[in-house]
Amino acid sequence: MKRALVLAGGGVAGIAWELGLLDGLACSGIDVTDADLLIGTSAGSEVGAQILSGTPLGELVERQIDPPEGDEEVAVAFDLAAFMEAMAAAAAAATGPQDYRARIGAMARASTPAPAEESRRQRIATRLPVLEWPARPLLITAVDADSGESVVFDRDAGVELVDAIAASCAVPCLWPPVTIGSRRFIDGGVRSLANADLASDCAAVLVVAPFNPASGGQAPTPSEEVAYLARRTAALLVDGGDAFMQAAGTNPLHPATREPAALSGRQRGTEVSDRVRALWDPTRA
Repeated sequence: MKRALVLAGGGVAGIAWELGLLDGLACSGIDVTDADLLIGTSAGSEVGAQILSGTPLGELVERQIDPPEGDEEVAVAFDLAAFMEAMAAAAAAATGPQDYRARIGAMARASTPAPAEESRRQRIATRLPVLEWPARPLLITAVDADSGESVVFDRDAGVELVDAIAASCAVPCLWPPVTIGSRRFIDGGVRSLANADLASDCAAVLVVAPFNPASGGQAPTPSEEVAYLARRTAALLVDGGDAFMQAAGTNPLHPATREPAALSGRQRGTEVSDRVRALWDPTRA
């Protein structure tokens, strides 16, 4: 059975929640990090790289709850509601999904977010236990800021892991678009929070998405993507629900969200363990 683990976006809070969830599942006897394919978008790209680094899950979660010296997150001003309103306005004006993404890319290129690209890249690097691509398959999504084209990076793309993750995490109008070669890239979540369709040829797909909005405008929601997958293969969505929204608050990029989000994720992992086991290892269900 070819199994895929899809890790969606969710900011700093999302990273902590996803790691907590995976640890909660592991504590319940289900190791989904043994997936044949991992797909990471935005925060999920960081989580994918971390769990394939060889670092124990428990240690990764503890770094979220009690960050070691030098692992301090920068507090940034970010209004989730205002951001979603801006995305909705762009979606309403767009003629289609790629035009929508190009419009968001133009907004990102016209803004002057801080910090500069290099300092942002350095911050991404400090979060990663290993800076090289893992041997196991990991797909990282991004969007071309000029054309709106969706791009998928892997170990054979000729792009450094840190650059691929920085591109996937370049939240429009907050972090600067990431330059790779002659192109600039923004957050892969502009196409889709999860990009779960990349796993459509797998026999079982677990989609982990902290946020699951009711509508995605020109981008499919995690629920819509899993409904699409479920017509073709075995697929399950685990989202953060109200508990994650409470932990993330109005600013999922604030470092204060890390501990409550990680703990919420662990609890969620315990709650959904039976459903995940039935998908991941039907012989033990």
